[in-house]
Amino acid sequence: MNYTRMVIEKEAPEEYGYDRIRYNLSESSIADQKLSDIGLSLPDLTLFYGEHRGDKELRVLIAAQDAGVSPDDVLVTAGAAGALFIISTSLLSASDHLVVIRPNYATNIETPRAIGCAISFVDLAFEDGFAIDVQAVKAAMRPNTKLISVTCPHNPTGTMMSRPDLDALVVLAEASNCHLLVDETYRDLSYGRRLPSAASLSKKAISVSSLSKAFGIPGIRIGWLITGDAALQEKFLAAKEQIGICGSVIDEGIARGMLERRDAFLGVLLPEMAKRRDIVQAWIDREPLVDWVRPEGGVVGFPRLNVEPCFDLDRFYVNLLENHGTYVGPGHWFEMEKRFFRVGFGWPTEAELRGGLDAISAALRQ
Repeated sequence: MNYTRMVIEKEAPEEYGYDRIRYNLSESSIADQKLSDIGLSLPDLTLFYGEHRGDKELRVLIAAQDAGVSPDDVLVTAGAAGALFIISTSLLSASDHLVVIRPNYATNIETPRAIGCAISFVDLAFEDGFAIDVQAVKAAMRPNTKLISVTCPHNPTGTMMSRPDLDALVVLAEASNCHLLVDETYRDLSYGRRLPSAASLSKKAISVSSLSKAFGIPGIRIGWLITGDAALQEKFLAAKEQIGICGSVIDEGIARGMLERRDAFLGVLLPEMAKRRDIVQAWIDREPLVDWVRPEGGVVGFPRLNVEPCFDLDRFYVNLLENHGTYVGPGHWFEMEKRFFRVGFGWPTEAELRGGLDAISAALRQ
């Protein structure tokens, strides 16, 4: 493994310093929750080794969200990042190939790079509404393709696949004898239609999710992967055991409590996040120098700056942060042009969101 630090992590707000940021629009989750915010307290647990697959009651709660998924199909991991690491290192070697939709969450790209396998990128285009082109994915396939990697709802654009496109990717994976990885971290934050978990559709599909983004509790490091392939699940379990044996029983206890409150929590959260999305839309409607593809899920969007080629984008980002105290996720975090940036509308307060958007407009005109 040839590890290098991911740019998105090197430049993360916690690395830069929260105290240096006034309007933090770079976060990709809802606001961080306290135990008291969600009506939980630390249970009086025996601090033993937990179940290697993850707490059984927690896996029951996760599996219950989709027909055709059983608790035995679920492996609890150290966040979605842990799940993605297990999947890549279990399925890929330096002689293998994978197809990755880009932009994408950095781990879906950097871990395969660290392994040394070949990667073909299928780049999403703003002009096409960041829609997945299944035929382009098919054209990128090779005889040694082991994995197709997508996110839905998409990070960082917030767009979603259609059900026919998801079904077509499943069929493609089955016909090519490879696996389809769908990072579904934002699935609970879908505005309107909610696609089924990909793993519920085929044994060749692997679903990944977590409690970090949609539930605002990244500090407990709880995620999971789902596969209906028992042999593959056993391989993933072996990887987890060699990495850390099991998860934290404290973290899993808190996660269980959160998922028991899932419907009530999301019932309050989703209308508020839809309102935040509308705030960004209203700003874009009156800001001629910015456009976006309206997100259908998640709490991030990926606006594009409509500026002349001579516009100094590096200076813009420095000015935005140093003089206006506003932090966004610049395009290079996702190997995209600098005129794109990710804006997170779920983490800041409504007042901070409005202030940050106004600061972007001010910086654009300086």
